[in-house]
Amino acid sequence: MPQSQFVRQLRQLNNDKAGRKWIYVPYDQVTDKIGPLARAAPEEIGIILVESPWKGSRRPYHKQKLALILANLRHFALEQAARGVAVRHVVTGGPYSTALAPLAQELGEITMMQAAERELRVDLQPLVEAGTIKVVPHEGWLTTVDQLKKIQAKDGTYRMDAFYRLVRQTTGILMEAGKPQGGKYSFDAENRLPWKGSPAVPELPVFAVDEITEEVAALIEKYFAEHPGKLDLEHLPVRQSDADRLWQWAKDNCLSNFGPYEDAMSSQSTSLFHTRISSCLNIHRLIPREIVEDVLSADIPLASKEGFIRQVIGWREFVHKVHVVTDGFRTLADENDRSDMGANVSYLGSSNDLPKAYWDWGIKSGLNCLDTVVDSVWQEGYSHHITRLMVLSNIANLLDVSPRQLTDWFWVAYTDAFDWVVEPNVMAMGTFGTGDLMTTKPYISGAAYINKMSDYCRDCQFDPAKNCPITRMYWAFLERHRENLAGNQRLAMPLNSLKKRSSEDKSKDKKIYETVLQNLQDAQPLKLKDLEQI
Repeated sequence: MPQSQFVRQLRQLNNDKAGRKWIYVPYDQVTDKIGPLARAAPEEIGIILVESPWKGSRRPYHKQKLALILANLRHFALEQAARGVAVRHVVTGGPYSTALAPLAQELGEITMMQAAERELRVDLQPLVEAGTIKVVPHEGWLTTVDQLKKIQAKDGTYRMDAFYRLVRQTTGILMEAGKPQGGKYSFDAENRLPWKGSPAVPELPVFAVDEITEEVAALIEKYFAEHPGKLDLEHLPVRQSDADRLWQWAKDNCLSNFGPYEDAMSSQSTSLFHTRISSCLNIHRLIPREIVEDVLSADIPLASKEGFIRQVIGWREFVHKVHVVTDGFRTLADENDRSDMGANVSYLGSSNDLPKAYWDWGIKSGLNCLDTVVDSVWQEGYSHHITRLMVLSNIANLLDVSPRQLTDWFWVAYTDAFDWVVEPNVMAMGTFGTGDLMTTKPYISGAAYINKMSDYCRDCQFDPAKNCPITRMYWAFLERHRENLAGNQRLAMPLNSLKKRSSEDKSKDKKIYETVLQNLQDAQPLKLKDLEQI
């Protein structure tokens, strides 16, 4: 059997001499800028990199996500070998611990930065307890759990704005004389413009596809052929130089307009002025601290600067810390609803199955906003945060879809999804599955918001002002859950409006909801003429 190009190149570069100190580098820590790897001379250390088809098969991950992880891991191996670091590259058919345990017997104690993903921490915990693996703090995070605990309210809830203010105050980021630059901590209210075609959206950068990446793609098509999604290798940053170029592209083309159009959605662009660096950030090809420093020094409007900084030192850090202190929300779930595949929590009791239209099976919903975003996700493994929240999560919410099912869908569909980020983003914020633990209300809307912030309605069979079912689904949702939501001050206005809604309208709202739910669960696209008869 011919040797793979990757194995051949690694052997040519590798220098695995005895006497080195060994570091395990997980799939989401492919960097030599932080941690033990950053502080040791290359000739003194070796790194262990593990590929696990078992992990890839654990969920039906998007092919682009598998390619991102595997291609970055292999290019990182070659990059480190080229600078004199010894590399042990191992493939295991089981969990990562099955590869590391025998290596520790040969190499001695293995050091690693703490795993970001709970799944990996649990896998390796027996080796840690046995002293086989020495864990040091993860240096990619900019905040601590203690900072989160400082802003915990008396009722046990957490709020991102309080956390964000504390981080700003303790770090001095965007602060002057103890006060926020521009006079306020958030310019979110100014960052809500729809995009009408101008300014021009930057063209996405493309990256050279080499033999290593092509080999990875071939492996995925061979061993994960049944997984959904498309491989788009030209838009896949797999080398350190690719990640650096992506960030330079983002600084040159996106940051200035990021703020005003942060919430805009368009069928003409999946990202508009979003930087698309989240996947590289979450595997540490890009380092959060460096990203923050670059944005602080950038000559861009304050609203854009603050809006971007808030995503990194505010929301990203906040969701990670909440995930840690709640053990992935297992502290909220009944014992029967905790498993190695995740906790199952649903504050509103939502339990319906996720419609098949969310999957890459050629099934359509008949709602142009949903179908457009779903198509883009399976094409790219990406869409920006407002399409995730106000289209994908919003519609699933209005259909009372199980928070666990929607979370798992996001987990497999997006290249930037890992347990610490996807579970809080979807289970807590996207679906209100954890109640008011870390968000103040369900993020739901009718058709008017989608029409205001996007061009999706323009090409839809439904008119957002007259007959879009999303609006009636919104009112039906409020009616079904009005008792649970009654004390929520942020929903006081729509709940008051609900009281004034006629019995006839409420009855029609309910019938529309039931019809949409049944159609989508039966994989039948919605049709205007059918809903008009209700």
